[in-house]
Amino acid sequence: MARRPSKNSAGPQSGGQDQIMGRPFRAFGRMVAPVEMRDAAKREEWGLPAPGSAEPGRYIVELNAQHRGGLPGAESDFFALHRLHVQQPDPTSDPGQSPGRFPIRIGKSYYRCDLTDDEWRALIAEDEQKPSPERAIFRLWPDFKVRAYTDRSVTTIKSDAALNSFGAAGEDITWAVIDSGIDASHLHFGESSTPEEQATHLLLNDTVRDLHRNFADLFSGTGDDRLPLPSLPSPDWDTTLAPEVRDDLIEQHRRAALTDDFGHGTHVAGIIAGEAPPAERAALRLLERQFVVNPDGKAVTSRFAERRYRPKARKTASRGKHEPRGMAPLCRLISLRVLDDKGEGRSSQVIEALEYLREKINDNPKVMRVHGVNLSVGYSFDPEVFACGQSPLCATVNRLVQEGVVVVTAAGNTGYGAAASSSGSAQVGISNSINDPGNADMAITVGATHRDSPHTYGVSYFSSKGPTTDGRLKPDLVAPGERITSCAAGHKLAEAGGAKDEAAHYLDDTGTSMAAPHVSGAIAAFLSIRREFIGRPLEVKRIFLENATPLGRERYFEGHGLVDLMRALQAV
Repeated sequence: MARRPSKNSAGPQSGGQDQIMGRPFRAFGRMVAPVEMRDAAKREEWGLPAPGSAEPGRYIVELNAQHRGGLPGAESDFFALHRLHVQQPDPTSDPGQSPGRFPIRIGKSYYRCDLTDDEWRALIAEDEQKPSPERAIFRLWPDFKVRAYTDRSVTTIKSDAALNSFGAAGEDITWAVIDSGIDASHLHFGESSTPEEQATHLLLNDTVRDLHRNFADLFSGTGDDRLPLPSLPSPDWDTTLAPEVRDDLIEQHRRAALTDDFGHGTHVAGIIAGEAPPAERAALRLLERQFVVNPDGKAVTSRFAERRYRPKARKTASRGKHEPRGMAPLCRLISLRVLDDKGEGRSSQVIEALEYLREKINDNPKVMRVHGVNLSVGYSFDPEVFACGQSPLCATVNRLVQEGVVVVTAAGNTGYGAAASSSGSAQVGISNSINDPGNADMAITVGATHRDSPHTYGVSYFSSKGPTTDGRLKPDLVAPGERITSCAAGHKLAEAGGAKDEAAHYLDDTGTSMAAPHVSGAIAAFLSIRREFIGRPLEVKRIFLENATPLGRERYFEGHGLVDLMRALQAV
């Protein structure tokens, strides 16, 4: 008797589907595009147009590394598919149009593409007609929206003790900050009026001056007058550029990357490195968040109050003696801007920044020009879309670590939310809430705790909690992340009621975004003293995890415990 053909037999993605718990799946195969790409709510969350829209959405195409011709063969076939199915504007009909929607390489096997619904479906449908070794596309991903996770903490992680005992100031170490930019004019990072001052500036000295890059979308104007600007061409990939053209592009990137209209990246960078200017140079204005009970006694209002004072100098240390200061006050910084003036960006822009570090800055394995990266940006992980820790962003993070760079990521601020119950909704802690790229196995993922009393108050309620959805222990460490004082700039300075002037402005902010740079700064300080561990990020991770201080909380809240720089230094 003949057997009925199975619905699960091989076939194009658009057909041959079965149902599990109401969701289509393909047995013995793989989904090139997640089924959630057809879900209107998910598409809105990811910043994609509604299903069926003729408006292009932004996607990441991962090439098939198992292609018969390798990645070059997959790339060639993908370009052919793209030319066939993606309509380009006719430049003769409107000379002012965009030059086209061509794929943009963001990594060795990744391309960013703007595609309509019909276009990405056509690309996949045709590609899947071929045998597996001849398929160009391994997977189509949404280009996820990334966002920012938003003086006494120096003592909490024993950075002050390490500075005084070991001279651990981060000297000759370079850390990249992938964020909303860094305001290089903030006096926390040094003076810049003369060439002599720039030589010691943490962002403008000769070692890092030409390495800053902008990957973010740029805009002019504000409000209704806010208009997109053309993307800055890269000075790094075209080897035929004339030297003067390349120098001009580097200058444009420097200006864009060392501007922080949002203010998040400057705050993060100030936790890693730098120190308040000397008292004779500038007044210091601290904008402190205060919580005031309203007259009705039922609500609390948050507001900022300004306190002006002269910076305090420590007599016990010869370097990094002015507070507020970073964990590694002499660490050099590189700004890789991926967030726009509203603090928004895409995962593809973060991947571009990571690949730039891997392929263009640390291109010589014998010379480490960048020793670590801080990622206080990310997006909520959705286990229905892809395997935990296997997204393009997580894969790129792991590759960078494998090539010798420490990557520190924020765990995320999604560890607390509303849950439905028979008696209504209740606010509860949420497990399995680690954000990407914190799910990357080789990253050091950091949750938040109280700035000066972590043993009393434990892990911050908002800090994302483990385990990962595939069962791994995360976060790895916790560090101070509540009301952390650091540099004020851009929108955050204006929101707090401050204005840019001759003073050095600081404010307090909260989130795992503030916790991660504590660990970045601690590791930079460690590497400046224990230099034999440069280029050995997994050993560095092991040392810091094994020498963290437990807070006595649940392990999926605190990981291995509170980062402890002194114990890490003394352990080796």
